[in-house]
Amino acid sequence: MRELPLLRDTPPAKQEAQFKQKLRMCCNMFDFEDPSSQSREKELKRATLLELVDWTNHIGHNRSEKVLVDGVLPDIVNMVYTNLFRELPPPSEGEFDPEEDEPKLEPSWPHLQVVYEFLLRVIVSNELDVKVAKKFFNSHFVHELVELFESEDPRERDYLKTILHRIYGKFMTHRAFIRKSINNVFYRFIYESERHNGIAELLEILASIISGFALPLKPEHVTFLKKALVPLHKVKIVTLYHQQLSYCITQFMEKDIHTAVPIILGILTYWPWCSSQKQVLFINELEEILELVGHAEIHKVVEPLFRTLAICIESDHFQVAERTLLLWNNECLINNACLSQRYIQTTLPIVFGALQRNSQGHWNKTVEGLALNVLKTYMEMDSELFEKCSRDHQKEVEEKWRNDSERQRQWESLERGAPNQAQQT
Repeated sequence: MRELPLLRDTPPAKQEAQFKQKLRMCCNMFDFEDPSSQSREKELKRATLLELVDWTNHIGHNRSEKVLVDGVLPDIVNMVYTNLFRELPPPSEGEFDPEEDEPKLEPSWPHLQVVYEFLLRVIVSNELDVKVAKKFFNSHFVHELVELFESEDPRERDYLKTILHRIYGKFMTHRAFIRKSINNVFYRFIYESERHNGIAELLEILASIISGFALPLKPEHVTFLKKALVPLHKVKIVTLYHQQLSYCITQFMEKDIHTAVPIILGILTYWPWCSSQKQVLFINELEEILELVGHAEIHKVVEPLFRTLAICIESDHFQVAERTLLLWNNECLINNACLSQRYIQTTLPIVFGALQRNSQGHWNKTVEGLALNVLKTYMEMDSELFEKCSRDHQKEVEEKWRNDSERQRQWESLERGAPNQAQQT
């Protein structure tokens, strides 16, 4: 490591050679676990990296004094490979809670950040010839970038998200491979490890990719939706990326409303019955989905959907019951979607019992009041059907009471007979 003249002080004829030399110098690696070791060399490398970033930005605005980007691409890619593509430290023990735990930060970030910034400036540079650059920023390069999303440092994942998105936009030949690489990460995460730090960032990239899909959707996109995107709901740590996942789901539906059926059925399949917090998240997502669904699709899922909602109405956790009942406060769902009068013949018999029980003295007054309001809404929609459901419910209650009484009588008879049998023995 030695200090070299600045590029701006170098004659134009020698700038490319000087640029390459500085790139090679930045391939020197140091131990950042010990902050005191080789501090001078570390600072010199960082200063050189900052100069490269500044110069890359400079050549994009001043063509008369530019380094030939194509000529130095092999050196650029080699420097990036050397600094970025490394073996990540083993994951922290236990589950990471973003509200409680501090992320494990990369000790070499003062250098890594500048390398990422340099790479980003190169990718977005107007001086970059895509036809030439795609040979260096190839499939292997993309694969290594995607693998780095496993990093625990959120600052690194944020840079990776921006760079991968820029590559997707600039290198059309790599688009299919980028999607496939992201899919493979999701498959490993869902079906093998259930551990990955970059799912939220990868979903953010996918959201913008989905918005650019052409219609009709290709079979590979529909397969990805069914086998990767929807099954992400079943993973234990879904709360960490649910916002981004929900956005991707709605993007798919806005592209093609026919995807609503596999989406809704998939969410119902992976419904988190053991977690009230996740159930509230899923109900929020369902509400957004149902606002978009047309009548041609909703009739295919209305029965399993309302069977799930009926169970949620009677949930032991009042927040689940409350959030479910608040669906009937959504004017869009009442007027145009699954809660409208069009489906009342199917929906009311399914949820009537749960609504009736919650309206008759639920310990939480908010839940009780919401259930009463929903019953009132249904009665105004179709009073005859409401009365029929009320009679049927009363018959069910009486039948259940008779069955319970009969079981109790038989049990008491058995208890009385047990001592006699013991005496005879």
